[in-house]
Amino acid sequence: MSKTFNLYCDESTHLQNDTHPYMLISYVSCAYPQIKQHKEYIKLLKAKHKFKGEMKWSNISKSQYPFYADVIDYFFATDLKFRSVIVAKSMIDESREGFTYSDFYFQMYYQLIYHKICPDYTYNLYLDIKDTCSQGKLVKLGDILNHAGSIRNIQFIKSYESYLMQIADILMGAINYHIRGLNTVIAKNKLIEKIQSHASIDLQKSTPKSEEKFNLFYIELK
Repeated sequence: MSKTFNLYCDESTHLQNDTHPYMLISYVSCAYPQIKQHKEYIKLLKAKHKFKGEMKWSNISKSQYPFYADVIDYFFATDLKFRSVIVAKSMIDESREGFTYSDFYFQMYYQLIYHKICPDYTYNLYLDIKDTCSQGKLVKLGDILNHAGSIRNIQFIKSYESYLMQIADILMGAINYHIRGLNTVIAKNKLIEKIQSHASIDLQKSTPKSEEKFNLFYIELK
């Protein structure tokens, strides 16, 4: 029987003129039968720490550190997987004929997903809906991945509807914060140290393509 995985995708500082130096697109992958298990455990952690609302990297503070630390520990103790592709926007050359920033954005999604999917499995992709252009984005992404027969479904959801998409936001936010050299929030610095310790990697470098648990791909454009 073929296995099914859900990929919960999110983006960080991906807009062309947002003044941020890096574009990141990431996902957390979960085996379909385990979704309920992860949801219930995160609920327990939220109750334990009396945490309310959505988990977001941008909202992390000293008082919330114990909760987010438990979430990171849980991620690394389970079969959940994370992958992110990262590129410095200064390297994107729109002067090339027939090339646009939008084209490159979709190429990033292709790089994120296509090279890590297994043809023997099926996948459902869930993307964080962010703007009024989302439906057109969905159609375009579907066209790009159409020849990857393993993709069964692509749809948008609100990030508050999915704990696993929120975990993607936390892990991706940690990478973005770290590579930009930011260090003003002690709780965030401690979470970054925890992630690096668990993963045994340098968050500023690509991991081997074969890395399954915490995979990073820094795209170098020529």
